[in-house]
Amino acid sequence: MTQVLAQAPTGDELFDRVRAGLDRATAQLLDLQDAAGWWKGELETNVTMEAEDLLLRRFLGISDDELTAQTARWIRSRQLDDGAWATYHGGPGDLSTTVEAYAALRLAGDAADAPHMTAAAAFVRAHGGVERSRVFTRIWLALFGEWPWQQVPAIPPELVLLPTWMPFNVYDFACWARQTIVPLAIVRATRPVRSLGFSLSELRTGRRPPPPPPLSRRAGWLHRLDLAARGYERIAARPLRRHALRRAAEWIVARQEADGSWGGIQPPWVYSLIALHLLGYPLTHPVLRAGLDGLERFTVREQTPEGTIRRLEACQSPVWDTALAVTALADAGLPADDPALVRAGNWLVGQEITTRGDWAVRRAHVPPSGWAFEFDNDGYPDTDDTAEVILALRRTSLRQHPVLQRATRWLIGMQSRDGGWGAFDADNNRALVADLPFCDFGEVIDPPSADVTAHIVEALCAQGLTNSAATRRGVRWLLRAQEPDGSWFGRWGANHVYGIGCVVPALVVAGIQPRHPAIRRAVDWLVRHQNGDGGWGEDMRSYDDVAMRGRGVSTASQTAWALLALHATGQHRSPAARRALAWLIHTQRPDGTWDEPHYTGTGFPGDFSINYHLYRLVFPVSALGRVLRDTAQEDP
Repeated sequence: MTQVLAQAPTGDELFDRVRAGLDRATAQLLDLQDAAGWWKGELETNVTMEAEDLLLRRFLGISDDELTAQTARWIRSRQLDDGAWATYHGGPGDLSTTVEAYAALRLAGDAADAPHMTAAAAFVRAHGGVERSRVFTRIWLALFGEWPWQQVPAIPPELVLLPTWMPFNVYDFACWARQTIVPLAIVRATRPVRSLGFSLSELRTGRRPPPPPPLSRRAGWLHRLDLAARGYERIAARPLRRHALRRAAEWIVARQEADGSWGGIQPPWVYSLIALHLLGYPLTHPVLRAGLDGLERFTVREQTPEGTIRRLEACQSPVWDTALAVTALADAGLPADDPALVRAGNWLVGQEITTRGDWAVRRAHVPPSGWAFEFDNDGYPDTDDTAEVILALRRTSLRQHPVLQRATRWLIGMQSRDGGWGAFDADNNRALVADLPFCDFGEVIDPPSADVTAHIVEALCAQGLTNSAATRRGVRWLLRAQEPDGSWFGRWGANHVYGIGCVVPALVVAGIQPRHPAIRRAVDWLVRHQNGDGGWGEDMRSYDDVAMRGRGVSTASQTAWALLALHATGQHRSPAARRALAWLIHTQRPDGTWDEPHYTGTGFPGDFSINYHLYRLVFPVSALGRVLRDTAQEDP
């Protein structure tokens, strides 16, 4: 193992243990690096990925008995005691997830009167039945005749024809939403029905749907607009509808990635396959063949006493994981020319995106650059990954590479008018679309967020642009975005602990002093929310329940985020920091990593949660390394 340079302060037993723990964690992280230079931890979500995969294969007529059995084992293993399935570890049962898991297990041959199935059905009925499930779930049921298409909100394919200045054009939606909505518009317009082979009537309650929102609310008007759109479908001019469907198909095909996916994420992937197939693309067509073959790359198989289990990643995060791993190893003391960092840096440089994507619709004047989350996603670089890659490359021997200037210029060009940054688009904040009846599947716009803006401010400072107009506007945005309680909302990580862990180090490096009221309020919030065991945790319920902010089982990643904020303010020797260090060392596994079943990553706040399996390692390595480095420098 490369020698770790961070040293413990003399004569402090805690810091001696921290150094030993850091050595173990660093060795483990180095062992996980691929020979090509990258890192990738599993990205764990919930069983809707597997359930929808089985439903997709049934719809396309390509079900495989062994694959189905392996997938069903995984779905069964995640069922809760009350018969439901949750969207994250330790979370409550979720109605829509349970409906989809139940349907998938029926496909796998599980009898409706089996105890685990009757328990699931009882949970569904007790929570309103399929009548109260989300629109996406009801679309899956409609594909098999288990829900009437006329009761699914309209998604006219003519949306793809609207110019960008008109409301409801596809570029009003976030990239992940637009890539899902366009194929769903094709599915909704064609309204196919295939045989499921059985009925799901046991999941119905027979209750009437809830009344529409009142006209005093915007959602009420948009509900009436949906009724009008459904009426339009009965009289839509056939030539215009055919033209819209053709344009929608062309839009989809143009956005398929090199790995066969769409956006590197599951929802647009499966709906694009279905949509194109409905328009006559055979399964042997190169586009569909690549799409189906690409799913295998996102498949995880594991041997268990019950047999092989199969699960799917909703997405993959090699660029993100590699950037975080490089920063962590540099924090642990590896020199810039260490072979591991050089390999990773060269791989990251090779992943730069040099073509224009959807982001250029609103930023046509900005030269392309940046990085995406995935291995193959040339259409959707994002500002968060780009900022983290810049910060990582600055810690390697490639710190002067020309790619950094190109990426920095792209980041500055992607700043929104209010001074903040969204993840994929600039000024993607037209909240009107979020109230459309078919938009109940999570966040559908991409406005600036505190965590993304903080990472970009930090990256600009690393590039010597601390006093630039873009950086100062970003700092002002962050100060305005602070919550009244002193925290910051975490859009892409759970939640206020993540927000503070991102924002405080960025503000300090941008010149905001630790004694500034905003910083002091944030630190006070952290100290108030530290768990009795010395760690920090925040449950995903904090996205919906203010009382849950900063509350949850201690996790390694969230404790590390809090430590990074304390370190940035010079409080790495404080009682709170020492208790956190002791917790991390006490809970570290012999192999150098930490157990972390709880989800700390966020896809859609309150709706879709993620367990990044590498978070439990990279963030503690960064936190321990920074603390050791500065405490050693302070000692004589």
